Amino acid sequence: MGKPSRAEREAKRKEREQQQRRSDQPQQEGADRHSPWPSSAATHDQRTHSDAERARHLIGNAVDQIHHGDREGFDLWAALLAEHDDAVPDWTRAVDHELTSMLTGLITTLWRNGWQPADVTRLATRRGGRPHAAMAADLIALELRAYAPATMPPRWTEQLDALDAATGWDGGYFASRPGPRLITITYALQLLQILMTLPRLERLGPIPGQARAATTAHKTTADDKTLTRVRALLAQAESTSFEAEAETFTAAAQRLMAKHSIDVAMLDARADADRDRPAGIRLGIDAPYEQAKATLLAVVAGANRCRAIWSRELGFSTVLGFDADLDAVELLFTSLLVQATTAIVRAGTKKHGSGQSRTRSFRESFLHAFTSRIGERLEEATAETVRDEGAARGSDLVPLLIAREAEVEEAVEAMFPELTQTRMRGGYDREGWAAGRAAADQAHLSIREQVSS
Repeated sequence: MGKPSRAEREAKRKEREQQQRRSDQPQQEGADRHSPWPSSAATHDQRTHSDAERARHLIGNAVDQIHHGDREGFDLWAALLAEHDDAVPDWTRAVDHELTSMLTGLITTLWRNGWQPADVTRLATRRGGRPHAAMAADLIALELRAYAPATMPPRWTEQLDALDAATGWDGGYFASRPGPRLITITYALQLLQILMTLPRLERLGPIPGQARAATTAHKTTADDKTLTRVRALLAQAESTSFEAEAETFTAAAQRLMAKHSIDVAMLDARADADRDRPAGIRLGIDAPYEQAKATLLAVVAGANRCRAIWSRELGFSTVLGFDADLDAVELLFTSLLVQATTAIVRAGTKKHGSGQSRTRSFRESFLHAFTSRIGERLEEATAETVRDEGAARGSDLVPLLIAREAEVEEAVEAMFPELTQTRMRGGYDREGWAAGRAAADQAHLSIREQVSS
């Protein structure tokens, strides 16, 4: 084994001093059994109990040091928690148990406070890093084992599957993690502090343990078939190097999703108490160019009769709408972001005549122009689909769709009563604006045969 680090030596010195001060105090038989520092005559049960209390005490101190920005103090407490002492055989187990209990307990509380699995790992990455997100994913999977599958909301199951969490630990989660124990404990303490500071969010639907069987079956075979076709079209859009061809595939996907939305709305109109209600999802908005990306999502949401509300500090937007439309927004936004990013990278870096870089302003202008024109094209594709479907069905679909939009607006007002709007900021680059507009404007949209085939 290597030599103990300076932090570990200092932590042990501090621990010995604290123990010495307590040993100098008079001890009485039957002393307070809840003391975190038992006498040498303590029973094994008392020792185990006190190990747990001492672990909680040290964990609290470590998290408090993070809160106050005291890195040296945090390192001392983390080293104490990570140390292995043969004289205290239950210490490691007590630390691991308390950390696991605290973290999974916080995760349970976060569910009640409106958070979902993808939200938690996203914020763990944003405020910590990938190791913190991976640890959060593992502990989320552990916490969600407690619920019957029938009581898990479908979107939660999808998010859990996407986390790729590790399972099947022998001897406890933290004991089974590879690498130095001090690093593992450090990540766990940092994750604990992150989760403790997360604010309450708007609850977007039932939480695990409360979902009913009826609400867990919102996807049908038809839904899956439609989404498979949409994904195929968008994959073609992302893979082509020709902007006009990409636009064609994207428009085809939008028409297909608009038609599916109408089908669902018509079926829903015939239902009574069991009909669909507006729901919500959250999509990450990551740096760079967060404002432009949030605007793109808002435009895509609007074209699909949804509303997107951006939470800048938390790095995501909340999208409210009906389930079929939410699926469309998520797929289309993800694909358009890939397409726009590919086009931006292809455009390369830009400089002023003086040699000073203008790449950032070019790319911001590109994304805003791309968003503006894409919004127009998506609205056109949706409106044409509504007209065609109305003619084919021999009915005016506009009142039905307007009524569903009104329901979404009511849901937005109820969930975000203090919603405010802000003006877009950022530089303007003429070339970037023209390039972004062109990237979204080169295709012909007369591709009805692709949608109906």
